Amino acid sequence: MFNDIGPLELVTIIVLAVLVFGPDKLPKVIQDVMRTIRKIREFSESAKEDIRQELGPEFKDFELEDLNPKTFIRKHLDSDELGLKEIRNGFDLKKEMAEVTDAVHSRESDASPSSSGSGSSGSGRIDMSKKPEDPGTDDRPPYDADAT
Repeated sequence: MFNDIGPLELVTIIVLAVLVFGPDKLPKVIQDVMRTIRKIREFSESAKEDIRQELGPEFKDFELEDLNPKTFIRKHLDSDELGLKEIRNGFDLKKEMAEVTDAVHSRESDASPSSSGSGSSGSGRIDMSKKPEDPGTDDRPPYDADAT
């Protein structure tokens, strides 16, 4: 919670506390704050224990931190039951992307001389270049009653 407080910030907080509360009341304020923190911790621990008792013995190893979706997913994906580590190690993203780019570049180099200015070639190849289609002058887009 306070991991990012540096020494300068800590000194500033102490100086402000002395100025606001005074050196006479500061020890009492610190005791009150520590007592409140202890009560909050005890309350949260008793609430956790009550939840565990209500859930029953089959949930004795249940942790409330597991209710966080990130923690839950990380815990279950890191287990070796599903074999995801082998899948993750066997999949080389750089190699796959290189194969895809090579395939795309070779298709472009093959398709560019054969098309010779025509929109689509009759050889059965699909033109994958992004060309805007020219809609007819009187063509209207389809009417969508749900969108209006």
